[in-house]
Amino acid sequence: MMGSASRREPSISTQPPTDEFSDFTELISQEQMFGDLPSREADPAARRRRRRIGLIVTAIVLVVLVGVPGGYVWWALTAPVSAPVVETHEPPVTVPAAAAVSLPSTGAAAIAVAGGDEYLGAEASGIWMTSGTGEPRSIASITKIITALVILDRHPLADAADPGPTITFSKADHDLYDQYYVRGATIAAMPTGSSMSLHDAIATMLIPSASNYAEAVSTWAFGSQGAFRGAAQRWLAANGLTGTTIVEPTGLDARNTSTPADLIALGKIAAANPVVASIAATSSLSLPGPGRMVNTNDLLGSNGITGLKTGNLGEGTYNLLFTASVPVGTAQPLAVTGVILGGMTRANVNADVMRLIDSIRAGFHEVPLAQRDQQVGTITTPWGSSAQVVVSDYVTIFTWSDTPISVEMTTTTPKTYTDGEEVGSITWTAGPNTVTVPIEIEGTIVPPTDTWRLTNPGELGGE
Repeated sequence: MMGSASRREPSISTQPPTDEFSDFTELISQEQMFGDLPSREADPAARRRRRRIGLIVTAIVLVVLVGVPGGYVWWALTAPVSAPVVETHEPPVTVPAAAAVSLPSTGAAAIAVAGGDEYLGAEASGIWMTSGTGEPRSIASITKIITALVILDRHPLADAADPGPTITFSKADHDLYDQYYVRGATIAAMPTGSSMSLHDAIATMLIPSASNYAEAVSTWAFGSQGAFRGAAQRWLAANGLTGTTIVEPTGLDARNTSTPADLIALGKIAAANPVVASIAATSSLSLPGPGRMVNTNDLLGSNGITGLKTGNLGEGTYNLLFTASVPVGTAQPLAVTGVILGGMTRANVNADVMRLIDSIRAGFHEVPLAQRDQQVGTITTPWGSSAQVVVSDYVTIFTWSDTPISVEMTTTTPKTYTDGEEVGSITWTAGPNTVTVPIEIEGTIVPPTDTWRLTNPGELGGE
């Protein structure tokens, strides 16, 4: 044995490392790990450890190089993308120009229109429009409408078909034929001793405007012309026609006058009387005695004209009190009552009435609002897929003149973003009318491609 001081050989633990990384750490801590000591290089255990560490490092690098990109791909292909952006705008509305109602430029005129209050205003059924001045003017044979209504007030007929009492004409009645002939008035035969129903006598007074019949029948009804005048004044007052004066039953006296406003009221009263309205709408009639008679209102049946009475005392005094049923596209035709006073000729007056009615009809129209497939919006996406929002059908609205048209669009969030999907509606309102049309998607939004997802990470993760 050698002395007590002995040199101890370094001991090498035979305990295996706790894990692969413990070996890696231990080797790094040892200076000889990458040394050139031959003994270490030749040590089989050390070589095995270095091989194991190399394998571990390689595995870690592979995990980083393969695992991280794989995770990105999975995320990129499954991450949510932003919803498509929907932008819409209300379609523009072009309101037509204001209607130009054509009233005569000479004389005086007034017009009332019933059945169109929701378009024209509540005042339209009263006095809607006038031209000229409102003072009383000579009404000529329009007087005979008043004469007929006053007679029927005393001797009413049950309806338009009721003949009423029979009138037998005397020698004095027959003489009226010659008296009015001399005055240049319109007359009809009235032989002494001949008879006629009250209905037919009034028809002869109104259709050809026979003045001898106006006086004869009014005298029959009241006993004298004085009594007739008194009855006429009372009837006018009872009906509120305070601007009208009647001194005789025919209208040959220029002192028979009325205002445009009173004549509109008179026209409505006459149109509401079944006997007068029916007779005034008759274009011609044949009766024993007078024979065939033609209505002096040659506009009957034209442009909706249904009555009522002409009148004139010569050039510059041509008048027409008229009614008309005018289809304009509303549920029911408009009931027009009008009067023109002081026209130069009958042809002038007739032309003025036709232009007036035409201008009213032209003021009602279907206003185009949108075309089918008209674009009112877009749908866009970051990945380039796009579509349009369009009107689903052609749409118009019925209105009068330049009535304002309001528009309101409502939209909903698309669910499928596919062609034809309904995504809201547009509603237009003008006067009493409202129309609504759906809006829909034209085109289909397709999902982003995998390539786009992988190359646009900044666009991913949206809600």
